[in-house]
Amino acid sequence: MVMVGDQRGITIPDLSRYRAGVPRLRGLRLIHTHLQGEPLTEEDLTDLALLRLDMMVALLTDGKGDQEPVHSAHLLPDNPEKKVWEVAPLSSVRQMDIDFLKWIQSLEDEFQKGQRALSTRGSREKAILLSVSREKREALENSMEELRDLTESSGVQIAETIIQRPQNISQSTLIGEGKLKELLVKCMQLGVDLIIFDQNLTPGQMASISDLTELRVIDRTQLILDIFAQRAHTRDGKTQVELAQLKYLLPRLARKTLALSRLTGGIGGRGPGETKLEIDRRRARERIHLLEKELEKLSRRREQRRALRKRAGVPILSIIGYTNAGKSTLFNLLTKSQFNMEDKLFATLDTATRRLRLTNSLLKKGGEDLVITDTVGFIKDLPKDLMGAFRPTFDELRESDLLIHLVDVSSPRREDHIEAVDKILLELGLEDVPRFLVLNKEDKLDQEEVRALCKRYGAVSISALRPETLEDFFKGLEKKLLEIGLLAKEPGVDRAFSDL
Repeated sequence: MVMVGDQRGITIPDLSRYRAGVPRLRGLRLIHTHLQGEPLTEEDLTDLALLRLDMMVALLTDGKGDQEPVHSAHLLPDNPEKKVWEVAPLSSVRQMDIDFLKWIQSLEDEFQKGQRALSTRGSREKAILLSVSREKREALENSMEELRDLTESSGVQIAETIIQRPQNISQSTLIGEGKLKELLVKCMQLGVDLIIFDQNLTPGQMASISDLTELRVIDRTQLILDIFAQRAHTRDGKTQVELAQLKYLLPRLARKTLALSRLTGGIGGRGPGETKLEIDRRRARERIHLLEKELEKLSRRREQRRALRKRAGVPILSIIGYTNAGKSTLFNLLTKSQFNMEDKLFATLDTATRRLRLTNSLLKKGGEDLVITDTVGFIKDLPKDLMGAFRPTFDELRESDLLIHLVDVSSPRREDHIEAVDKILLELGLEDVPRFLVLNKEDKLDQEEVRALCKRYGAVSISALRPETLEDFFKGLEKKLLEIGLLAKEPGVDRAFSDL
């Protein structure tokens, strides 16, 4: 391949057909001339990294024939110095008498060694987690820790985490070009082809990063959607997840590729017609419309069930809280159920409802039953697409008489979790629904510290894994039910909530 340029540079053609896939070198070397005798430029080294070239060579024209000096550079496998490339000392054409294919094979073998070292931990997909923001370091580290938990919950292996706080954030790629090429080489060294951003990316940013690096790029929202898609089992859950995914993907269909820009053929498709891109977008909108109608039907059925409970005078309690706070564990303990519970974010996606009977309790309207619901966990900066798609589920909370707000007291980010839940309830218009704050996982902390936290938050503490810790919970629940008028106070009657 011969390309002719000028003193400003040369234009490199599309190389996508050469060895697609980040873990390997491209299989191409670039040999070009520097007319002014200058060494390899920053642009040369950037091309070396972003294009994954085997070698970058610059011939210096000095008019001395075969004695012309040569600059060369190549990428490096993982190394203690964290160097991305090696720039060779100035030499001549005659000195570059090497078996290049043998040399490049040994270099690729070195890359493969680093990749194999990581892959021995398992055959799961590998990713590098990246956060680019000007927020405080502590906030970024907390957010990155949560992204790690999300990534592990999705079944992806984490190769490395990177936090950057640049002076100026690139509008097109967030991360600067210099850091982008280092990131690409790091992916080659570790055998990674997936980058997960802690920030939510615009469609343009996602397309730009993918085009420049040939890496697969997803953001925080897409990762959460993927977890939801894995965990949805009921008809409600699957419908809501698909709707959220389509709403997220629709603006990202605007990216035109060669395949999407072709005109369809056949009867009704000749002439100007619709492009493949337009058809994809139209079908996505049609599917969104169908899913929204389906959710309306499901929502009406839930409303009918809630109306029946209201008419029967059955109080409705909902367990809410940050994801992985232990809501399903408490729900199973109270209802003697066996719903799935794992130490993962969003282990529960589908809501579950059970009827409870309170022993020796006198409910205001004469019954002894109540209904308790386990709900999907909240998370900070809950994506708007999820907020919209899961509104029918959140409507369950709107009809609740009491929200049991469960908090993982052992988490160092418990304060942020409480604030995040309060913020979401405010956005949903549920701030006026009575709440009962319960601190879970007390067994992981010193009891003096737990008592101080209970006093600070006006809460009770439990361990949902230990039934014997529920006495204070039942007393607090009775007090709250009396306070909001769901229990009728009758002198001389002791209410036992232990036999649920």
